[in-house]
Amino acid sequence: MTIGEEIPMIGKWFYLYFTENYGMAFGMQIGGEWGKLTLSIFRILAVIAIGIYLYVIIKRKKPFGLVLSISLIFAGALGNIIDSAFYGLIFTESTYHTVARFVKAGEGYAGFLDGKVVDMFYFPLIVLQQSDVPSWVPRFIFEPDGRFIFFRPIFNLADSSITVGVFYLILFQRRNLHL
Repeated sequence: MTIGEEIPMIGKWFYLYFTENYGMAFGMQIGGEWGKLTLSIFRILAVIAIGIYLYVIIKRKKPFGLVLSISLIFAGALGNIIDSAFYGLIFTESTYHTVARFVKAGEGYAGFLDGKVVDMFYFPLIVLQQSDVPSWVPRFIFEPDGRFIFFRPIFNLADSSITVGVFYLILFQRRNLHL
């Protein structure tokens, strides 16, 4: 797929939508020459810390729900690191007009830890035209083409794993967080 290409899966509510980002939620990034490397190193250290915490809570036979939620967060974070570390090494750059090609390691568009993360799940839950909304609704919430889209994020399986793990942790496992 090319950047921005989408495949409808379930009517107007679920698309496979190909996009790439530099590895932070909602496409945010740390600027400057060292921004991506700083983010990558921080993520690796965070995954190591989460892995150690996971090991400790398993050894101490903490509740299954706590282990499950931390495991989901760990797996998602590790998945995004792997994508960021290797995607740029083994694929050519994607554009709005060309499909990325699989190449030999090191012949891709970026070096180790400098690749982008692929996102593909898009659920525009509510899409309204500006003309269908009362005039008192602020106009800044609309897209330039006059559409309002509720739930714009495009995400991947690793992001989903982190999100589910965090929500489960907050909702059901707060009391078990202490070592």
